[in-house]
Amino acid sequence: MTQSNRENIVGLYAWELSAKIQSKEVSCAEVMESYLDHIDKVNPTVNALVALQNRDDLMKQAREKDERGGDGWMRGFPQSIKDMEETAGIPTTMGSPIFKDFTPDYDSILTERVKAAGAIIVGKSNTPEWGYGSQTYNNVYGATGNPYDPSKTCGGSSGGAACSLAMKMQPVADGSDYMGSLRNPAGWCNVYGYRPSAGRVPNRGMDRYLNDCVARGPMARCVADLALLLGTLSGYDAQSPSSLPDDAELKALTPANVHDALRADVSGRKIAWLGDWDGYLPMEDGVLPLCEKALGGFGELGVGVEAIKPPYDPAKFWSEIWLPFRHLAAVLLKPLFDDPEKRALLKPEAIYEYEGSLGLSMQDIYAASVKRGEFFRAILKVFETYDYIAVPSAQVFPFDKEISWPKEVAGRAMDTYHRWMEVVTHWTAVGCPVISVPAGFGEQGLPMGIQIVGRPRSDFDLLQFAKAYEERNDRYAAVTPALLG
Repeated sequence: MTQSNRENIVGLYAWELSAKIQSKEVSCAEVMESYLDHIDKVNPTVNALVALQNRDDLMKQAREKDERGGDGWMRGFPQSIKDMEETAGIPTTMGSPIFKDFTPDYDSILTERVKAAGAIIVGKSNTPEWGYGSQTYNNVYGATGNPYDPSKTCGGSSGGAACSLAMKMQPVADGSDYMGSLRNPAGWCNVYGYRPSAGRVPNRGMDRYLNDCVARGPMARCVADLALLLGTLSGYDAQSPSSLPDDAELKALTPANVHDALRADVSGRKIAWLGDWDGYLPMEDGVLPLCEKALGGFGELGVGVEAIKPPYDPAKFWSEIWLPFRHLAAVLLKPLFDDPEKRALLKPEAIYEYEGSLGLSMQDIYAASVKRGEFFRAILKVFETYDYIAVPSAQVFPFDKEISWPKEVAGRAMDTYHRWMEVVTHWTAVGCPVISVPAGFGEQGLPMGIQIVGRPRSDFDLLQFAKAYEERNDRYAAVTPALLG
């Protein structure tokens, strides 16, 4: 196969690639060979994909796909699963040196569903240890660079996924999101990231009832691919009691109908722009003007954008709602924290979260849950007037990947490792669907995104709205990474 043909294959959107494989215009073996060659060429520069599997084995699996046929729309897709998801026979480290040699003999539900759709797992996408912090580095695999400047961070915790997408090392990608982990890296890598409605994608984690702030979802270079992968990942699972029933519109999507299904007249709709929460959130110079300029493009669609005042006291949200729930999620680290040898291998951010959980009583957790309900009602009040809420996907542009986290933003000191990510927290708490769409590039040539928040459980509507935006603002197609040549 010529270099030109290989580049043509990896350059296809997922919906296009699927159609070509199904029509036998290209074979699964040709696709696998093209992607593996491309990964060998570009991955060393950014270190986005890790635990890559044996090439001969992968080619054998691809040829078997060609011989057998069948499978779903992802047949023959080379996929790398986020290194927070279990993959049978492939290391799952969570970015932690404690688990650097852990290879599960089972798949997570997300991995199961991607495989059932026909994908071949070629490796993992890099993530920060335990997913803490929107900066993808760890002591197992090292740091992942930004596709537009490998000396900068790609964000996190789904940073390897976002970077690999931008660098065309996989057709679509999966990620997970507690504190913007599908949204911040998407914005910083000029791709799309989608945090689904709470329960849309099931979760079989140890805690199946109490803490519902984590979400798994898709990432892609275009909205059509995002919607197709969400349809694959979503749907009820009996082992996930809070999972939602199948969404008929999502499940009906195919590479052949996805564009028509997502096409909608969005004129007359209204966006509430929260920006920096009326000055409460510090923002690096250039972030707000860039996002506001991008939002201005909605005027061409007949969509109104209006700045609004904060619907809730953001300082109280952070201290009385966010921190208790964030600490609560770290309780699972107890066996590691209680073992002195393993505790010594935990990153400071993990220790901070676990120690924070030690000071929480059941009364504290209940009080935080009640206040979370108050905040949810305040957001519902906004949706009585507006169809969507918009904010930046980050408060700063990508920073040096050798820095663990920004110690100050716009001259304001950050008192925790994640205070600079505060802009993403509110939407985690309410469980509404959120999409991060590319907003463009700052003066240093680094990307930024916008979070668009939809009404509760309005996933399909939000995807349609994002598709309308994309048709007039295809920023990835306009500015692909120079590293691609």
